Amino acid sequence: MSSKEILAMNLKYYRYKLNLSQERFADAIGSNLTYVNQLENCKRKPTIEMLDKIANNLNKFDQSLNITASILLKYDKNHITKYDRIDEKK
Repeated sequence: MSSKEILAMNLKYYRYKLNLSQERFADAIGSNLTYVNQLENCKRKPTIEMLDKIANNLNKFDQSLNITASILLKYDKNHITKYDRIDEKK
């Protein structure tokens, strides 16, 4: 599994765990929906700075996760998701 695939898997997992839509997550990291979608579909490679920014912003939603850039690139078979769509709860 490539690092882009691992990152995509982990982003989807943490967004689901935190119940964040791609739109809300993009706003939180100061980016846009297209960029987040490209990351989650292995079409884009983030910079190290962006990985840090993503990790820091995920931690703002739940500090107990203690996510770092290196965790976002670490394979964990428990993070495999099969969700068609992750929406925020109303």
